[in-house]
Amino acid sequence: MHIGIIGTGSYIPTSVIENQDFNNHEFLNADGSSFKQDNPVIIEKFKAITGIKERRYVEENLNTSDIAFLAAEKAIADAEIDKEELDYIILAHNFGDVAHGQSQSDTLPSLATRVKHHLRIRNPKCIAYDMLFGCPGWIEGVIQANAFIKSGIAKKCLVIGAETLSRIVDPYDRDSMIYSDGAGATVVAADDSGGQILAHESATYAHDEAYFLFYGKSYLSSSDEHTKYIKMFGRKIYEFAVTHVPQAMNECLKESGVPISEIKKIFIHQANEKMDEAIVKRFYGLYDLEMPEGIMPMNIEKLGNSSVATIPTLLDMVRNGKLENQSIQKGDVIIFASVGAGMNINAIVYKV
Repeated sequence: MHIGIIGTGSYIPTSVIENQDFNNHEFLNADGSSFKQDNPVIIEKFKAITGIKERRYVEENLNTSDIAFLAAEKAIADAEIDKEELDYIILAHNFGDVAHGQSQSDTLPSLATRVKHHLRIRNPKCIAYDMLFGCPGWIEGVIQANAFIKSGIAKKCLVIGAETLSRIVDPYDRDSMIYSDGAGATVVAADDSGGQILAHESATYAHDEAYFLFYGKSYLSSSDEHTKYIKMFGRKIYEFAVTHVPQAMNECLKESGVPISEIKKIFIHQANEKMDEAIVKRFYGLYDLEMPEGIMPMNIEKLGNSSVATIPTLLDMVRNGKLENQSIQKGDVIIFASVGAGMNINAIVYKV
């Protein structure tokens, strides 16, 4: 029995925020002091490191569960299944629904339940729940869907990654330029005509690393101390990622039994262009190989970092020919890999 992805869909917000739109922002250091450089210099350095030129923000009337639903509709249609056949809806996110202009997270009912409601699914045996696993949440959802189907308790699962990070960024933090909004969805099913999950690997490092990403107050000292925003220790995350993610990918590949020469693409969480390149280069370095040209599709330049949504939206774009010079074909072996809050890492070796 092959268990794989039989349908994909995504929602890319229409509001484009370019780097130059941050020229008039007041960026501060963590201690509240001002930067010595002017904003154009800060933004140019940001672009050189992250590769981000622009990002997408959701419209004011939409929330995380709304765009998750829109992506889910497309994935169900692409899979050509009856929505009532779904056994599970697994929705990966980090902050719930945060309405425009608000800072409070709303997760009651769960976002997966809201998506099921929007889809108008009547079947009570379609179980809907949320996945909180940081940026690797969508991959972990696929891993769980695979387990459900392999055990025989499910046949079809909808796995979604959705986030509206623009609602929880501190405008005084230059890291706010990294984050964006988006949603990607996939239908995972037992289907011998579809793809196949060959191996997977997951880990949580929480001894010293648990708070590399956290909820913290604004860098503007006069701000309400009770209002929190997404914060991170960027250097620590970089060092953690380039050390542990290549190892996870390597262990996953060994478990799959596939030689590295057969890997056609690596779909890595679109966190930071330089970091992603370093991860993939170190992965190939474990085999004394150079990173192959074109092995790593990227959309971070235009879409920014939408956390759990980056890989499923990237997959949908490549699968549908929407990313220049990137494609996958039936029978290709690819790798999904991610790192994020927790600190969590995971990987899947997948045969298209």
